[in-house]
Amino acid sequence: MVAHYVIISAMRKKSVFFSAGLLLVISSAAVYSCNQVIVNNARGKLFTDVQAIPAHKVGLLLGTSKELHNGHDNPYYDYRIKAAAQLFKAGKIKYIIVSGDNSVKNYNEPEEMRQDLMKDGVDSAVIYLDYAGFRTFDSMVRLREIFGQNSVTVISQAFHNERALYIARREGIEAVGFNAQDVSSRFGLATSVRERFARVKVFVDYLVGKKPKFLGEKVLIL
Repeated sequence: MVAHYVIISAMRKKSVFFSAGLLLVISSAAVYSCNQVIVNNARGKLFTDVQAIPAHKVGLLLGTSKELHNGHDNPYYDYRIKAAAQLFKAGKIKYIIVSGDNSVKNYNEPEEMRQDLMKDGVDSAVIYLDYAGFRTFDSMVRLREIFGQNSVTVISQAFHNERALYIARREGIEAVGFNAQDVSSRFGLATSVRERFARVKVFVDYLVGKKPKFLGEKVLIL
């Protein structure tokens, strides 16, 4: 009886380990496959040279927090502001849509970015604010649905631009990305890990027919 129990227990443990191993293999394959599709889609569409990038009417500046949780300046934010201002001053974009999170009263990514763009020499008249860019997915869909744009220059770090460009293709938007300066691999390790799972989430969103959290009234960009 004891021997029988031991055999059954061992078989159950083996089954659990096998299931966990299989799940790990499937998850790893999904992460790898989704990443490769997004990377391949972005080939030839990413630019770091302001002179080489094609001009578009609109640049979409993807939002992030101005400060880190520890209160220090967020370099991702600073580099994106600099990149957007650089594109505008070079005449590569005429208007900037700043898309970010304004889900709570005291947190307003688009307004903060607008203020800093103005400090960097961008005329406030060419800046449009998208307060419901809670996710990259929402920002890209709203670009077409709310702001009526079918072509755009996306402004963020390269890893972020790659994902945005894939969403743009799925939404029928002609897009290129202007890569803001990235951070060191050590500083950006956690972001890099999160990005791998965010890329899988893109495919899940389309699989389940995900929609932006908010749409709303259309905004005309002259």
